[in-house]
Amino acid sequence: MADVMTTANVKGLPQVSGSTYPPLNKGDFQAIDPHSGVKRGLKTRHLSMMALAGIIGPGLLIGSGGALASGGPAALLIGFGVIGIIAFSIMQSLGEMTTLYPSGGAFTSLADRFVDPAFGCAVGWNYFVIWIAVLANEYNVLSSIFVFWSDKIPLWGYFLIFWFAFLGFQLLGVTTFGEAEFWLAIAKLLGLTVYFLFSIVYVSGGVVGNGAIGFRYWHDPGAFSNGFRGVASVFVFCSTFYAGCESVAVAATETKNPRIAVPRAIRQVFWRIIFVYMGSAFFFGLTCPADADSLANGKSRALKSPMTIAIQNAGWEAGVHLINTFILITCLSAVNSSIYIGSRTILFMAQERKAPRFLGYTNGRGVPVSAIVFTNLFGALSMMNVSTGAGAAYTYIVNLSGVSTFLVWGSISFIHLRFRSAWAKQGRHENQLPFKSALYPWNAYFGLAANMFLALIQGWQMLSPFNAGKFVDAYILLPIFAVIYFVYKVGFKTKHRQLLMIDLDTHRRKDVDTHDHKKEYNGEDPTYTAKNSLWRRIAENF
Repeated sequence: MADVMTTANVKGLPQVSGSTYPPLNKGDFQAIDPHSGVKRGLKTRHLSMMALAGIIGPGLLIGSGGALASGGPAALLIGFGVIGIIAFSIMQSLGEMTTLYPSGGAFTSLADRFVDPAFGCAVGWNYFVIWIAVLANEYNVLSSIFVFWSDKIPLWGYFLIFWFAFLGFQLLGVTTFGEAEFWLAIAKLLGLTVYFLFSIVYVSGGVVGNGAIGFRYWHDPGAFSNGFRGVASVFVFCSTFYAGCESVAVAATETKNPRIAVPRAIRQVFWRIIFVYMGSAFFFGLTCPADADSLANGKSRALKSPMTIAIQNAGWEAGVHLINTFILITCLSAVNSSIYIGSRTILFMAQERKAPRFLGYTNGRGVPVSAIVFTNLFGALSMMNVSTGAGAAYTYIVNLSGVSTFLVWGSISFIHLRFRSAWAKQGRHENQLPFKSALYPWNAYFGLAANMFLALIQGWQMLSPFNAGKFVDAYILLPIFAVIYFVYKVGFKTKHRQLLMIDLDTHRRKDVDTHDHKKEYNGEDPTYTAKNSLWRRIAENF
């Protein structure tokens, strides 16, 4: 018992009769996570910036052009708003569980713990599909940008250069990844801020040679392009743009101080939704007409971006190179994040016998080498661009990642409901939770119902006129989810978890940098509350 400490041994920790604190293990304070073998190298600021701007990439800057053309500016705003509300609901559920259980395989392990190992397997593989789809698309965009600048090297040549470069960078370790994401996220937020300021000046008539346009494009060509059909199509695009906000749960295992970092990151998702997504939807629809020819027929990726069209309409034709540079920055971050999230997902699954065992290996520095190489290999799907064309390849990828997002998000809400049921069934109180989900249980029920509904209707426009290929592309992952579940359940003879038998204590851990134990336990015990000033609370949660 040398590795176990009790609360009575910790100086400064409030002593409470009947406290439900788990034992303090020395493993909680080690640099390498003893369960998964990964390094706890992410700082609180790293996770905060990942939550704010981590996975913002070409999907938002370019894909929003396709969404704008399909639905119009009002549909774009509605789509971002509705999916944003759903994303906020999901993050509240995920924040409650991840703060309590930061170690392990994020929500794939939580699905195993609270529902059924077979359910965890199905959720995990669907989540992995999201990131290999996103990764392939980002490699596609990145290579296309350089072909636009110089076609002396073919598309596949640029792909190979970047493939090896990103592989080498990922093998440097999680701290290097976190630091790179921190500064790239700042650059992305600054870039969007500059564009928002430009938009205000442009629509107000502040650009020389241009009069005020105000809400002109909301009237001509109009707020909606294709009625309800257009609005429905925007939902799939928007779900792809929002995919990644839940990645803070994947990164929690490699975070030094998850009890501080995870709740802060979860709260900051609200600002990400308001500023990044709603801000982009509003200003893209304000400055770019939905019927702009370049949105569908642009010769380069940058030319399909609403940002490029707005800048060129304002009189700066060479602005395409500026937007290409900004897209390049977002690409570097998006590829980096996709490899990281995908590799950790498959790593945790392999360690739980849900993927080939060799993918669960980590080296002495806590780097999952096999999982990183395996995930990065799927970047070769970007070469679909060579045979099917950039537009077709992007459509295939968007549909796959879109429906996978709905499936995974709905699963998170269901897992949360199961967790709270087990927590109450075993006689525990919600005041013992370090982070409490807002509006429970209504937010969890809403998240489950909304994602099930969107997963079913996201491809309905393929029915009239019926398009067999697109219909299969839109819905293929629904039966695949069921197949994975039943094959694993039969093969491993798994059983549905009984509420009274669910383990509620394993994988709970303390922060590595625990200098103030009262701060560490803040929120877990209902008899202790810390008092911070209003300004401090605002600064910590922005």
